[in-house]
Amino acid sequence: MKKDLHPKWYPDAKVFVNNEEVMTVGSTMPEIRVEVWSGNHPFYTGKQQLLDTTGNVDRFLKRVAKAAATVKVEKKPRKARTTAAEAKPKTGK
Repeated sequence: MKKDLHPKWYPDAKVFVNNEEVMTVGSTMPEIRVEVWSGNHPFYTGKQQLLDTTGNVDRFLKRVAKAAATVKVEKKPRKARTTAAEAKPKTGK
């Protein structure tokens, strides 16, 4: 087997965001610098804003409201079909 095939493993690699250590993870690099992580991303912090330039969200919300307002008509239950065993036998000539 070849020597030095795998990179060195750092079990306590530090993750930095804006020069502040936020967590430690296992990695092949001793330090990891990132710009975005779950602690400052708008999707995970709940501060996300939807940008709707063409009005698609508004049209969708109108359709949902219209569908919720419509009254559904209940259909009559169908009669059960008879199976071949239950059907009357044909008399053949």
